[in-house]
Amino acid sequence: MADENKVPQGITKLETTIETVTKSNNSGKPKSKRKPILATSTMNEIMGDYFHELDDASNDPNSLVAWCTSVGPAELLLSFGFKVYYPENHGAMLGTKRVAMDLIPVANAIGYSPDICSYLTSDIGSFIKHDSPMLTAFNMKEFPKPDVLAYNTNQCRDVQEWFAYYSRKFKVPLIGINSPGKVDDLKDEHIKAAQGQFEALVEPLEKISGNRFDEQRFKESVKLSKECTILWRQVLETAANKPSPLTFFDSCIHMGPAVVLRGSQTAVNYYKLLLAELKDRIDKNIAAIDDEEFRLYWEGMPIWGKLRNLSELFMEHRTCMVASTYCNSWIFEGFEPERPFYGMAKAYTEIFINRSERIKEQYINEMVKRYNIDGIIFHDAKTCPSNSNARYGMPERLKDKGIPTLVLDGDLNDLRCYSEEQSKTKIEAFIEQLEEGK
Repeated sequence: MADENKVPQGITKLETTIETVTKSNNSGKPKSKRKPILATSTMNEIMGDYFHELDDASNDPNSLVAWCTSVGPAELLLSFGFKVYYPENHGAMLGTKRVAMDLIPVANAIGYSPDICSYLTSDIGSFIKHDSPMLTAFNMKEFPKPDVLAYNTNQCRDVQEWFAYYSRKFKVPLIGINSPGKVDDLKDEHIKAAQGQFEALVEPLEKISGNRFDEQRFKESVKLSKECTILWRQVLETAANKPSPLTFFDSCIHMGPAVVLRGSQTAVNYYKLLLAELKDRIDKNIAAIDDEEFRLYWEGMPIWGKLRNLSELFMEHRTCMVASTYCNSWIFEGFEPERPFYGMAKAYTEIFINRSERIKEQYINEMVKRYNIDGIIFHDAKTCPSNSNARYGMPERLKDKGIPTLVLDGDLNDLRCYSEEQSKTKIEAFIEQLEEGK
């Protein structure tokens, strides 16, 4: 049997990759520098392979392509032989590359409101203009052409309307799940309501794909997603160590395989590699932030176009953003390979975004304790109300429990909603408040 604790090839002598500290910040303390994660090169390779395979499948009449929402019925689609494309992942790419502001008005011009999801508007704008970093970075000929579009409204209504646009454009079937929403205590009736809808997708998928449903293949894809989930959770939980070996900003990048490659052995192998590297950092006391002083929690969507700026700002102040609700969104504890429909329905109904305010607050309280959090940054994303949890008094209620909180106004993709100067001032004042409280 292989030694599970053995460090995979390429992770040895990790300490030699750490940049030396030579500069100082305003406090006179040595300035922390970004520490590269070695597994990143492997992740870039497998993500590149994923997009190349999508492109090949899109241009092969004998291959099948499905578009799926990020927490939609991916495992079922995989079991029918579809290559699965996630437009939300593309939306995040547009935000990260800071091109969304040029694309959103294109969708606005055909009637899509500037107040709805900026993933949606930037993605549709990108499609209309045929302008995307996905096409150039991976030398893709065009956007992947779908044979079917599959959504789950466990996130929001916008995903259904988003996919409906492409259903009309490509003239292909639109199928989906309308999950029980804002669930408080999860009951069997909630799970079975979703399960029946997942099972009802089998017949149309058989017609669209021309393939008979293969239960064993379905169980295998769920099994691999479960393994991916467990490993991804273990990766994120390394941040409970003090000092943390990674930050929220690292996790936003390394969640890629969990989003687009779950249900595959490739994702499982990748997270074994990444987990070994992070454990090695812990063993060698290598911190993501040198002389870590404060540990924060990020609640809400990332501000994709400002990940680097925010990462460097917190690093300068020896503050580690150790955990987040967002990155934990791809931990699906409910998967049951032997009861794949029931388990998938449970996993995709109990996700944080689909729960009541009471359950969300309870969850965040648990995360504060688990990760030894000093304070919480709430990102109130203008175009993502479903994933903005600062609007119904939660920050104030947490303050009453002794947990410092700060609300930042912004957006996932539309940087016109974000003031960098104002946010920097608020963050620095918040950290000063934490210093005074120590």
